[in-house]
Amino acid sequence: MAYPQGHLVAVGGAEDKGTDLEKGILQRNRLNFMELGILKNIVSLIDGPEPHVEVVTTASSIPDEVAQNYIDAFHKLGCNNIGHLRIRNREDAGKPEFLDRLKACNCVMISGGNQLRLSSIFGGTEFLDILTDRFKHENFVVAGTSAGAMAMGQTMIYEGNASLAHLKGEVKITTGLGLLRYAIIDTHFDKRGRFNRLAQAVAQQPGAIGVGLGEDTGIIVSKGIILEAIGSGSVVIIDGKNIEYNNIADIEFGKPISVENIIVHIMSKGDQYNMETRKFHGAEIVIPED
Repeated sequence: MAYPQGHLVAVGGAEDKGTDLEKGILQRNRLNFMELGILKNIVSLIDGPEPHVEVVTTASSIPDEVAQNYIDAFHKLGCNNIGHLRIRNREDAGKPEFLDRLKACNCVMISGGNQLRLSSIFGGTEFLDILTDRFKHENFVVAGTSAGAMAMGQTMIYEGNASLAHLKGEVKITTGLGLLRYAIIDTHFDKRGRFNRLAQAVAQQPGAIGVGLGEDTGIIVSKGIILEAIGSGSVVIIDGKNIEYNNIADIEFGKPISVENIIVHIMSKGDQYNMETRKFHGAEIVIPED
C-alpha cells in the first residue's frame, strides 16, 4: 500500500473550549508548549528554511486570542510566516483566499475547542480534500491540539461525561476528518479520567485503536501508522482487536458495559507503536517503504 507522505502531530492539549482560556490558560499554554518543546517537534518536521504555518481556530469560541497565542509561540521559535485561517462556517471554508493559503503553506495547526465544529464545518469540503491530498502525497504537516487532535481520526468522540462513561450510550461518537484511519483519539486523558470513555468508544468499534493523550503530551504519526510519543506525560493505547466478550450491543442504554480481553499499552517519550501490526516498540523501529 502507499503510505501517507506527511506527518500528523496530535497533542493532548492544555486548552479548553473557551471558558478556561478566558480565565488565563492561554499564558500557561504558551509556557508549556515552549518549555516542553512540542512546538519544536512540529517545526522540525517542516520542510524548508522558512516554515509557513497556518493556524486554524475553527473549533474555538475565542479564535483571535487563540491564534495570537500560537503566532507568538511560533515567533519565539524563529518562525515568522504564520497566518490565521479564521474559518467560522462552511462558507468560510470555501473562500478562495483560504484555499490558496492552504495550498501555499507547509503546516496547518488546528487549535482546541469543540471538535464537532471541525467535523461539521470541514466535512465534505474542498478545504478538507486539499488538506487530505497534501497530507497523503507531500511532506505536509498537520498538527492539532485537544479538539484539533481528536478530530484527526476516522472515528471521533464528540461527547461523554467521564464519570458516566462505563454506562452504555454515555459516549457519543461520529465521523472525524479521516486523516488517521485506524485511530480514535481522546485528549486531556489523565487529568480528566477518560479511560472508560475511550474504552467504550473502542468497544463500539473494536477494529479501531484508542489513543489517549495526556496534557503536555502528544504523538508524531509517520506513514499514517507509526506513532511516537512526545512530551512529558503518557500516551495510552487501547487495542480492541482481540476482544472476546463484549455486551455493548445487547444491554439497554444506561447499563454498565462489560468488555473482555482489551489490550492496553502505556507509552512515554520516544516509545513507538505500529498501528498496522499493533506492536509496541520501546526503541526505534523501521518505517515501511512504499
